[in-house]
Amino acid sequence: MKGERPIVIGLNAVIVAVTRESPRILTISGSSVSDAGAHASPDAQLDVLPFGPLDPEADRTLELSIRRWVSERTGLELGYVEQLYTFGDRDRVARSKDVPRVISVAYLALAREQRPSGSYRARWRDWYTFFPWEDWRGGQPSVIPDVVEPALATWIDGVRDRAREERLERAGIAFGLRGSTWDPDRVLERYELLYELGLVVESLRDRDRPETTVDSPGLGRPMDMDHRRILATGLGRMRGKLRYRPVVFELVPRTFTLTRLQRVVEALAGIRLHKQNFRRLVERGGLVEGTGRLDTRTGGRPAELFRFRREVLRERRAPGLGLPGTRRGRHTVDGP
Repeated sequence: MKGERPIVIGLNAVIVAVTRESPRILTISGSSVSDAGAHASPDAQLDVLPFGPLDPEADRTLELSIRRWVSERTGLELGYVEQLYTFGDRDRVARSKDVPRVISVAYLALAREQRPSGSYRARWRDWYTFFPWEDWRGGQPSVIPDVVEPALATWIDGVRDRAREERLERAGIAFGLRGSTWDPDRVLERYELLYELGLVVESLRDRDRPETTVDSPGLGRPMDMDHRRILATGLGRMRGKLRYRPVVFELVPRTFTLTRLQRVVEALAGIRLHKQNFRRLVERGGLVEGTGRLDTRTGGRPAELFRFRREVLRERRAPGLGLPGTRRGRHTVDGP
């Protein structure tokens, strides 16, 4: 109809790799978005996820489309790919009738890190750069007691009665408070709660506040548009997949030590795992098999090399890894 905004259908890619115990995400500069046929970023300093237009004539499927343009624009060949979610909020790109409404079908994809090439000006970043509260490998991140918990306490005390109980419950479940277990999968819930509290830059920007900066002390690097929300959705899905699909083997070499495999799982899950329990888990689950060869590059005693045992895909319905949560001992947002 006359006066309606045109609609652009595109694809976003959350591309994950793990390098030297660092979970990595492929990003591009905001100025590159216009190259893909979308609205250019108003702040070229901000990262965005790779975006490509859908060619309805040339692309038989969405997955083939995303594999094609990622290869063309970054030089990367994707391994595992799955559809994630569709993002279509009206003002997710710009609040202007002169700008098309962009609907993005997001995909989660796994790859081995290599230097990107092509027109995208792509680069890899550690995903905890965007979500520092998600990395518990060294214990509870300081940003939670220092910044998040006081803000949650103020938010909870802003209402009374049933509404207060609902907020207490929501905060407890999201951040592992009040005796709840920290659930690594709840990445999106935590980000959306921080957004609601106005603690992340995207929230200030979307409320037309002038304080928007590239770096938000302690609360991660912001992204343009709603791309940090897309990324949070992808990371939560990735952590969940570890439990019931052997996707982690897409991110390790064909042969690997069990220590290397454990470090990759820990990097993705953001928690440390007990060494012997982890080894019993993967061996008893039939996920790996020994090669009879040793890795002499460990710097110490040579370790046996293993490989993924593909037969497990036929033997078990959900051949993944059971990962524990992290129980909190502090309950500082309960209030008086």
